[in-house]
Amino acid sequence: MPQTTDTIWNMTPNHAMAKQLAIRDIPSLVCDAVNLEGVAMTLPEIQTILDGITVGGHKISDQNMAINQANTWKHLFQLIDNKTFSFSKNIALELHTIAGKEEALDWGAFRAGYVTISGSDYEPPPANKLDRIWLVITSELNKMTDVYDKAMSAFLQMARTQFFWNVNKPMGRFMMNGILLSEGYPIINVPAKRQQEFNQLMLTFYLNADTTAMKQFLRSCLNPKIIANFQVESL
Repeated sequence: MPQTTDTIWNMTPNHAMAKQLAIRDIPSLVCDAVNLEGVAMTLPEIQTILDGITVGGHKISDQNMAINQANTWKHLFQLIDNKTFSFSKNIALELHTIAGKEEALDWGAFRAGYVTISGSDYEPPPANKLDRIWLVITSELNKMTDVYDKAMSAFLQMARTQFFWNVNKPMGRFMMNGILLSEGYPIINVPAKRQQEFNQLMLTFYLNADTTAMKQFLRSCLNPKIIANFQVESL
């Protein structure tokens, strides 16, 4: 398995800084994630919920989604600290147990039936092929040498395959960012303000399986100032 590095921006890995920047942004990460899933919440509302206070005007299920997202990030950080994160089925199920709690038909397990994707004619594969597809994806990822290509491919292939009854895109992003954090690189966050662009590109990707446009979009979500923090020559 080749060593993965950043071949586009030539960033130098810094595990401590990558993790600290992500921890600092948990409220924003959660806010963007729930909004991307169609739950309209403001950052102050998310911060209030994460402080353990119920916010009026929102369903309990929506608030639970925010709490699940925050708890999944915390667990991911523990895996990174313990150096036990890997792109594996076991880790994905472990994270989905938290992220999908009371949100998916079943959490902590691959789906056992067919699913559809709203707004797309693309049909995800049947449940009896999911284990085999996971192995194929893992094999392809292990051949990649650019850490961002590898991480983004993990997200995109998980989202397209729809391994779970629900919470597929968020799970793909958790695994994507787990790959990045475990290698010491800054995470990718899709801002809610780019939701329409994100959704349209994903719908196109579902149909043609071409990752090019989505990878360009995901790379554009990285703040140039964050990138500069990891470029040794710019410090």
